[in-house]
Amino acid sequence: MNTNKRYSPEVRERAVRLVAEQQGEYSSRWSAICSIAEKIGCTPETLRRWCKEAWGSQESRSEAKTAQEQLKQLERENRELKRANEILRKAAAFFAQAELDRKPK
Repeated sequence: MNTNKRYSPEVRERAVRLVAEQQGEYSSRWSAICSIAEKIGCTPETLRRWCKEAWGSQESRSEAKTAQEQLKQLERENRELKRANEILRKAAAFFAQAELDRKPK
């Protein structure tokens, strides 16, 4: 008995959202998936796969966003360090010149 049911994207999103919201009320994520799958009329494995797909894509987006934020932070830090090095170079040159201009005792 092969029954291929097609579920709309809205039903999938709602089911995944229900699992995310209600998994704390169950002893495990799998028990939440089983309960919600029964309510919407799909198999638990199907709902588990939907959750895995949805959460996987969200994680990859958040990882990319985190990487971009980290890159911006490192670039900002790099600019600050370059400025600090320039200030130190100028200060060293100033004090070296002052040492040369000083009269010997």
